[in-house]
Amino acid sequence: MGSGSTFWDGGGGGSRPSSPGPGLPISRSHSPAHLSSAPSVSPVGWTPKYGGGGSNGYAPGARKFLGRHLRKLSTSLPSYNRSPFSPHVGWTPTTPYYRFGGGFFYRIKALLFRRPRITSFFLLLLGLFLFVGLYAHHNPVSRWIRAASGGSKFVIILAANQGGGVMTWKGAKEWAVERDSIANKKAYADRWGYHLEIKDMSTKKRYAHEWRESWEKVDVIKQTMRQYPKAEWFWWLDLHTFIMEPSISLQDHIFNHIQNVTYRDINVYNPLNITHPPSKDEFFYIDEISKSSVGDDKPDSINIIVPQDCGGFNLGSFFVKRSEFSERLLDIWWDPVGYEQKHMEWEHKEQDSLEYLYTHQPWIRTGTAFIPQRMINSFPPGACSDTPEDPRIFYKEKDRDFVVNMAGCEWGRDCWGEMASYRAVSERLNRGWLKKHLW
Repeated sequence: MGSGSTFWDGGGGGSRPSSPGPGLPISRSHSPAHLSSAPSVSPVGWTPKYGGGGSNGYAPGARKFLGRHLRKLSTSLPSYNRSPFSPHVGWTPTTPYYRFGGGFFYRIKALLFRRPRITSFFLLLLGLFLFVGLYAHHNPVSRWIRAASGGSKFVIILAANQGGGVMTWKGAKEWAVERDSIANKKAYADRWGYHLEIKDMSTKKRYAHEWRESWEKVDVIKQTMRQYPKAEWFWWLDLHTFIMEPSISLQDHIFNHIQNVTYRDINVYNPLNITHPPSKDEFFYIDEISKSSVGDDKPDSINIIVPQDCGGFNLGSFFVKRSEFSERLLDIWWDPVGYEQKHMEWEHKEQDSLEYLYTHQPWIRTGTAFIPQRMINSFPPGACSDTPEDPRIFYKEKDRDFVVNMAGCEWGRDCWGEMASYRAVSERLNRGWLKKHLW
């Protein structure tokens, strides 16, 4: 270099221009701007190191290298106050948005992953919506879910006379009782995914020589078992029954802990004074299980669940399980020979027949379990008038008894008045939170 000259002077082999040349545009981007196809004019005294290497004096390979790494560097820098709804980094008006995962689903994803509190709130809201829509609310989906979770194993059999009167004409009150009773059972079955079979109990001449009134429930149970081959438990309910606590399922009330809510030894409550266990002298041929007061004491061997009232067995509300034991019991129970010999003697017909079989056929005791009456068959005042103060029999509102059976109301009591009264009690006890606090 000559004296008084620097590297940037023309004498130093090159010069640094004080201002850009007329053909060199200024670029403020991360990489050199692309130039137009017009030829660029080099500044006076300066020429590219790599002749013909492209615009701005960078070789093609260097330009690509610098552009790629500068883009990586810029995208790795933190961003502030960036909305989750803003376009993806690298998006330009000419770039299809879907290439970068944009659109509605991308915005939701960005919102959830960038806002933990919003994510938690959204998931909680979604869970609440699913619970209300698919479980708490009554709809076909919720019924299917409950049926799939075990509800399809239960069949409610309701005795009704929808076609009209049986022995006498049905008046307005009789129709009202039937309507309320059917609606009550339908709502309960729909709520828990159970099957409901409404059976017409009109008196039929099953055989040419007999009217088997009231005994038909045995034959109806057999028919229903054939109708629902996959069901396990069958719950018989008389027309004058009302389910007071529809929010409680049969599983929670009984079958999830059947061993704890039933008893096998009839001596716990024995209004008929049946000798139990069977006498060894009279029944010397029976096995050890039949001699035991509790049978084998296993829940799997329970095939029929019966409540007892002040007069003995009560079949206004009882359960029968599908099994070989039950099929044999129903066949013997329905046998016309017993009816022919005893129907004039047995006032309560099918109930007296089952009591007789339980007393004289020890094998029946091994599959029979009893349940406290108020668990499935509470009585209103007026029934069991001989023991009006017995706490094991009558409905108690404070204990929220499950079912009320207006047994015998057709004999001098007001069936419709009792049904309407207990329906009002059930509605009051089971109303929602808003109704309880605002009305």
